[in-house]
Amino acid sequence: MLQLDFYGTLVAASLVLLLGRALVSRVGFLRTYNIPEPVAGGLVVALGLLALRTLDIEIRFDTSLQTPLMLAFFATIGLSADFASLKKGGRIVGIFLLAVVGLLMIQNAMGIGLATALGLDPLMGLLTGSITLAGGHGTGAAWGATFSEKFGLASASELAMASATFGLVLGGLIGGPVARLLISRVQTPGCEQEKPRLPKGFEQPNKERSITSFSLVETLALIAVSLLAGSLLNGWLQGTAFELPTFVCVLFVGVLLRNGLSALGVYQVFEREVSVLGNVSLSLFLAIALMSLKLWDLAALALPIFIILAAQTLVMALFAIFVTFRMMGSNYDAAVLAAGHCGFGLGATPTAIANMQAVTQRYGPSQIAFLVVPMVGAFFIDIINVIVIKLYLALPFFAVV
Repeated sequence: MLQLDFYGTLVAASLVLLLGRALVSRVGFLRTYNIPEPVAGGLVVALGLLALRTLDIEIRFDTSLQTPLMLAFFATIGLSADFASLKKGGRIVGIFLLAVVGLLMIQNAMGIGLATALGLDPLMGLLTGSITLAGGHGTGAAWGATFSEKFGLASASELAMASATFGLVLGGLIGGPVARLLISRVQTPGCEQEKPRLPKGFEQPNKERSITSFSLVETLALIAVSLLAGSLLNGWLQGTAFELPTFVCVLFVGVLLRNGLSALGVYQVFEREVSVLGNVSLSLFLAIALMSLKLWDLAALALPIFIILAAQTLVMALFAIFVTFRMMGSNYDAAVLAAGHCGFGLGATPTAIANMQAVTQRYGPSQIAFLVVPMVGAFFIDIINVIVIKLYLALPFFAVV
């Protein structure tokens, strides 16, 4: 077994991103279906590691950088959110939230129904529903432990991790094709604007942005404060009724910093620096997450579980096409939002952002999508998911948690 240290892992992640960019630029299929560069490069490396494992060669990475990168990404989302913009997106955020809740209900109903029909414990259906698909690895690990301890479900944690891995992979793969199908029906804004402008937020990560070293240091300081204060806030909330995931606390602190400093007239956040650092954090996080995937965990899924997850993937794609797209207005923004919904409906918010970037980089910006998806994916999804899960656990054939 070869264990790469912190520096080796950072080099590998950087090479994965370069590989992904080369693949997307040269392979027409990846470009046509808007596959994100970190997903393309990360999956190729993960498949290579799977092949090496059959030869009894295993490479492991130091993933200690993964969580800080994810938190830094959410800090930049918070620092990009000003209340004036949030107010403008209030109605559309509410509509998108309804679509998200609808999918959570369907995922759990389908998981429980298929698990029961296939002769499995209904709890396995919940684990292959919104717990791991919308919730990801963190939520899956937490509920897997609960199901093992309180319900005696064997191998619940292993099933949760494998299901979350499946969702992360598929969430990054189906968003682009779904968006391409929908975009063929609408008018796109085009990447070239009549008046040159600096791209806002995370819309087009490959566009050049003018920055200075000092302003970049200022933005780094804001991100660092968000990470520190968010981690402290998370510690204070642990064990209380207001307990939230760390990344939500970090994002919340970022929002307060952005709008508090602006309201006091002390400092105006420079969005170009925030977007650069956010895109770097996002790309490296996804590269490490995907190249570290243990694809052999997916092979451990029994056929009935695989059938459930395959059905969930199909439902996610159909829901994005026939529900999300229509509810959000059946226009270009709605197509980008549908791609984002595929990302965090099966995987995680960073996957949703990567999906949307792959689309907007090719077809043009969608400011409303990059306003709505981070808000719902970071602020609301985990809280609502817990409520939905609790409602399902209250059904007669489950014991009360």
